[in-house]
Amino acid sequence: MHMCGFVGFVDRRQDKEEILLNMMNTIIHRGPDSSGMFYDDDAGLGFRRLSIIDLSESGDQPLYNEDRTKVLVFNGEIYNYQSLREELIKAGHTFKTKTDSETLLHGYEEYGTALVDKLRGMYAFVIWDTKSRTLFGARDMFGIKPFYYAQMNGSLLFASEIKALLAHPSFTKEFNEEQLGNYLSYQFVPSNETFFKGVYCLQPGHFFLYHDGSMTITRYFEPDFTGDTKMSLAEAAEAVETVMEDSVEAHKISDVEVASYLSSGVDSSYLTYLGKVDHTFTVGFDEQKYSEIQDARDFAASIGMENDAKVITPDEYWSSLSDIQYYMDEPVADPAAIALYFLSREASRKVKVVLSGEGSDELFGGYNIYCEPLEHRGFNRIPPVLRRAMGAFAENVLPRDMKGRGFLMRHGRTLEERYFANSTNIFTEKEADRLLLKGCTPGIRQITAPLYARVKDKDPVTKMQYVDMHLWLVHDILMKGDKMGMANSIEVRVPFLDKEVLKLAETLPLAYKVQPPRTKIALRIAADKVIRSKTAEKKKLGFPIPIRVWLREPKYYGRVRDMFSSESARKYFDVQWLNRLLDEHIKGSHDNSRKIWTVYIFLLWYERFFANGDPVHPSAAKGV
Repeated sequence: MHMCGFVGFVDRRQDKEEILLNMMNTIIHRGPDSSGMFYDDDAGLGFRRLSIIDLSESGDQPLYNEDRTKVLVFNGEIYNYQSLREELIKAGHTFKTKTDSETLLHGYEEYGTALVDKLRGMYAFVIWDTKSRTLFGARDMFGIKPFYYAQMNGSLLFASEIKALLAHPSFTKEFNEEQLGNYLSYQFVPSNETFFKGVYCLQPGHFFLYHDGSMTITRYFEPDFTGDTKMSLAEAAEAVETVMEDSVEAHKISDVEVASYLSSGVDSSYLTYLGKVDHTFTVGFDEQKYSEIQDARDFAASIGMENDAKVITPDEYWSSLSDIQYYMDEPVADPAAIALYFLSREASRKVKVVLSGEGSDELFGGYNIYCEPLEHRGFNRIPPVLRRAMGAFAENVLPRDMKGRGFLMRHGRTLEERYFANSTNIFTEKEADRLLLKGCTPGIRQITAPLYARVKDKDPVTKMQYVDMHLWLVHDILMKGDKMGMANSIEVRVPFLDKEVLKLAETLPLAYKVQPPRTKIALRIAADKVIRSKTAEKKKLGFPIPIRVWLREPKYYGRVRDMFSSESARKYFDVQWLNRLLDEHIKGSHDNSRKIWTVYIFLLWYERFFANGDPVHPSAAKGV
């Protein structure tokens, strides 16, 4: 059980050792404690380790089965490994270590690919079978752990982070410009494609088999929100309490101290309470409106826990941005990613493992926008043709900052047309088309249509949850959670994103999730019993960040202005329009902060990975 990163490839190249070393060095931050490699004529596997369980050498990877015909590299945690291990010992397997990793090897020998159905945990792993020359790889059902692969120039390459692939001689680095339009709307790349042409992420709940140059990918898990329960609301809240206690207990298995991230909201507060941790960590900003520090401190004090709080200065925030793009692999213009980087850095000074509240909104119905389809039922009774006309009028005729314009635009369209992620539509497709020199082909509906098709008979909130679980959760929330934790060599565990918790969440009917203006009804009732109601009932905040304010300060908008007139900007964007967005924002006539930020983060990332050759690891750049 160790956080780490792995790299590898299947090809006939001779210089495998050297290639593996170069690939492993790019992700040294994921596992500073030790490393290991395996290679034969056909494959190479490399590994960097951060020790958390079975701290002795026996937990090192790559790991082998008894006759050394199967080799494993694995990133993650299997929380039910002890019971799996007992099952496998009964079936005649011999274990050499106390690690959860070894249960994957023997589990694959025993159950084949059906192994994935038995796992409770977060994971990305590969097993190379030296006899059949077959590679088996899998990613957990939520996508908590990253997994990238590429088939290029006769090699199959795979790794925990894209930057490791760049170090393989078969890799061809090419910017995938077609993804730019969707990125501008979503603030992240929302599909299994990436900004690197030919590089894909293995989707959550999928496994693959690769043999003789061909890869078959299979989906083994899909969430199914039935809303089908016999329980009363009070009973459901009790069931939430039971399953969450159990999940937190499982997520605390470790040979080192487990701490907790703490914002001022219900999710992290409830986890912190259930985890009975010694340390909690919080970050915030000097700007009063944007700080959760006081609330978090008060809560920690109310349950007798230590709280380490850090105030992030604007200078620190801005000067870390380029390095953060290195760790992220792909731009995610969610300003909370950067705050998370500092939060992880604080925690890493004292601990190696933290609990975090990701996933509760997707599972229990927590986003404020989930209230929207239920709130305006009167308006929604207006015939669709009329609503559509009003929406078109609002978009094309009304002034951009007129109150109610956004409402009319949204409600002129069906849920399927207007909702594609919890991130509000940063640039509409029309705006993205206007901004990009090459224009953009509308792509949002191509991404969401297959998802909506799978849940067409569900209520609107369940549809939104399903879409968010596949897009927002995977490509924003979990991506930044893993990458920002690992940038600081810290393992982030997410007890809400657990197989057993999901099983319960799938049965909750709409009224146990959302009753406008309240969200996460059943979860809040469970939390209310044990933590202050002020915290349990607190409205969802997101991670408040003063970008809007900073972008009006000459020191910071100067940086953005420089970037907006760079060669990279001129290559893809209409820079006049970009600068107009910035001018409007500085004058205060429009709040364009999210648009400006989305483009700025993309350009910082592009400079790091494409404009200046291959990216340099921050520690190397600083001469560490």
